[in-house]
Amino acid sequence: MAETLLSIGVDIGTSTTQLTLSLITFENMASSFTVPRVVITDKKVIYKSAIIITPIDDQNHIDSQKIQEFIVGEYEKADIRKTDVQTGAVIITGESARKDNAKSVAEALSGFVGDFVVATAGPDLESIIAGKGSGACRYSAEHHNLVVNLDIGGGTTNIAVFQDGDVLDTGCFDIGGRQIKINEQGKISYLAPKVKKIVDSEHLSLREGGSPKLDEIYTVIDIFIQVLGNAIGQGRKSPYYDLLITNKGLNLENYEKIEHLSFSGGVAECIKEKHFKTYQYGDIGVLFGKRLKESWLFENNDVISTAETIRATVVGAGSHTMDISGSTIAYDRQAIPLKSLPVVRFSAAEMAQQEKLPEMIKNKIMWHNSDGVQNCALSFVGYQSPTYQNITDLGDAIYEGSRILRKKGFPIVVVIENDMGKSLGHYLKAKLKGSNNLVCIDRVIAGNGDYIDIGEPIAKGEVLPVVVKTLVFN
Repeated sequence: MAETLLSIGVDIGTSTTQLTLSLITFENMASSFTVPRVVITDKKVIYKSAIIITPIDDQNHIDSQKIQEFIVGEYEKADIRKTDVQTGAVIITGESARKDNAKSVAEALSGFVGDFVVATAGPDLESIIAGKGSGACRYSAEHHNLVVNLDIGGGTTNIAVFQDGDVLDTGCFDIGGRQIKINEQGKISYLAPKVKKIVDSEHLSLREGGSPKLDEIYTVIDIFIQVLGNAIGQGRKSPYYDLLITNKGLNLENYEKIEHLSFSGGVAECIKEKHFKTYQYGDIGVLFGKRLKESWLFENNDVISTAETIRATVVGAGSHTMDISGSTIAYDRQAIPLKSLPVVRFSAAEMAQQEKLPEMIKNKIMWHNSDGVQNCALSFVGYQSPTYQNITDLGDAIYEGSRILRKKGFPIVVVIENDMGKSLGHYLKAKLKGSNNLVCIDRVIAGNGDYIDIGEPIAKGEVLPVVVKTLVFN
């Protein structure tokens, strides 16, 4: 029998803020005589909010009060209460993620929006979420090919590479429609720092307070387009490529030639729409979109249509951040929900060093305990066909290595990639003898530097909803 969860997505971007509500459907696909196999069968957006300009106060901070008022108003329009929301994500993206108060705003909104809604940010996560929300991930899975999604927003362009529905790589560049802002008087009100360097190097006359010259605006846009081409391995390398990298480019040598592109974000909305005014949104986004559609980058590649453009990130945040654990798991009900646990990951090579593994676990736990002991989730590859010896060896190492967490009374949280959560969990429960609660889940991949949320049981307690947050506030 199918069940549903209500999920929220909130995207606080450089230019705009918006919200979506989605229904996530899951059901047990196994027969009555086999181990349960609960899978997500459908993700449907049921409500899309108005799109507002991201409120920034006089100190150039995100105005959390106005964000809250916006969310309350949209909840009322959608006729829901925050207690109805069971999962989702608040994501502060682009240049908004670099505001001094971004982390505190996200933490405040996390509790305000709903008890299980999480707050995340970071260019890698944003790239993945936008690529999933745009439909590029699904397209790559359905057509068994490699697709790159370029999500061009106000402050940044987030790039994600998908192959057969899997994420291969991400990158991010300081390229977007609000790198140059135009006020109501038709004057330039803002030039991003990196754009100023381009203006100086190209001997352009663009200045804050001055009038924009269309040909010079196009000079900057053409540099943006050339760098985006470089980012996917195409075109003559721009001297501004390294300047415009946000955190990292793509590792192009790791996969085949890129030929299939999709575009999302606010600038992509301007690709589709023909009737925008030149500076309709107080920036160069409209000109950027039109120029991009006429460019060699658009013409020389197979550009696939996207399910979402300006709403790609918020749809992805509401529909694609949550997964579910495997069905062969073990947990103490009183230990959950769990929020924002830092993850420490152990590779197959590390697991093979049985004598050293307890010390490795102890040392990695200490990565997150410089300011006092806090709990961590211990993530392992596991074994595809574990023997009893594999289970006892790993269980003993976890028990010994987690001594500092056990002494503090924390629940022991174990995340396994392979399908062995129940057997390992039962062994650990026997060793713990009730001294600590235990959550041992499988079929979840979480790496070093990730954070994980584990929610209330679903599907009659057979599985747990999981959100893995990658590169939070990178």
